[in-house]
Amino acid sequence: MHVLVTSDTLSGTWTYTRELVTGLVTRGVQVTLVSFGEIPLPEQTTWMETLHGLDYRPTAFRLEWMQEAEQDLPDSSAFLAALVRELQPDVLHLNQFCYGDLPVEVSRVVMAHGDLITWTQAVQGYTPRLTRWLKWYRDTIIRGIKAADAVVTPSAWMLDALRTSYARPEREEIIYPGRNPIFFNPYVSKEDSVLAVGRLVDAGKQVFLLTQHTHPLPVCIVGADQPVPTPRLPIRADVKVSTDQSSVAVRGPQTEAQLRALYSRASIYAATARYEPVGMPTLDAALSRCAIVANDIPSFRETWGDAALYFRTNDAASLAKSLRQLNADRTMCRAYAELAYSRARERFTTKRMIDDYLQLYRSLVSVGSVAA
Repeated sequence: MHVLVTSDTLSGTWTYTRELVTGLVTRGVQVTLVSFGEIPLPEQTTWMETLHGLDYRPTAFRLEWMQEAEQDLPDSSAFLAALVRELQPDVLHLNQFCYGDLPVEVSRVVMAHGDLITWTQAVQGYTPRLTRWLKWYRDTIIRGIKAADAVVTPSAWMLDALRTSYARPEREEIIYPGRNPIFFNPYVSKEDSVLAVGRLVDAGKQVFLLTQHTHPLPVCIVGADQPVPTPRLPIRADVKVSTDQSSVAVRGPQTEAQLRALYSRASIYAATARYEPVGMPTLDAALSRCAIVANDIPSFRETWGDAALYFRTNDAASLAKSLRQLNADRTMCRAYAELAYSRARERFTTKRMIDDYLQLYRSLVSVGSVAA
């Protein structure tokens, strides 16, 4: 089987793509990967070096959520359609909505990582006014959803949000994200500390909730979930966000090795986001055996069930209370860490994700063969 995958290099979609592509190639699938957004740095593509036979085509076409995307979309669609006609893959796995209606005779799978309208609804609490550009954006997504042979979402919550804000797909699949446990070390002795990931100015991640109250144990916020290249010279990017109520260490973007070390040492991970369709950082924390303290939103409830301790939705005081509770009761903290780790190993591995995708791809290919 030959699968053509599209991705972008500017968001957590790249991490998801790494898991997908690596998993497919190691299962004997021929993969062509096309990326949009920006040409990736060499450090972003080192994972490809051991994937024999992967065909990678980087581009700098702008992504559908960018204000200038309207200008690029005709050219990027023409490029992608020409590539599909040249390579003749069996399936297109599209990590953007906009190519769901690509004019080619190949089965199209669209994976919904998130979008601007459901983000605004979840984070700002209202549906945004349809400006000329936003109407173009919404219409583009609707066309992609309606034309796709299957639309995949990372949760039932995200599927329902797409139906409400855009359109009902012809075929719907929920495939939860997966990570390879080998990337993480759940056996390091834990420190009494809290880790969170996200920029302080990001209203969707809202890690700033951790700065509103005092905490009885150290809190570290990493400023981005995308790893950065290893610097040639060691630098310190740590700062303290201190008020009368709190003192929180804030670190800039970390290398992959640094992120793994932070996950492995932290005893608690604070999943503060109010919009988290995919939730890879929380999965990374669970596979590192962190106890999960999560914002009480539907996507976290669906993913983690009783394997996380929830704080009242978007409430900094409730978050601080939950952290104090776990800090005071070490047995409880270890129990939640074990619950999160076990749930991640049972439900959210790359192997399980690839099994689900291969089943979907094969069903689409077989339907196409019958139709032909």
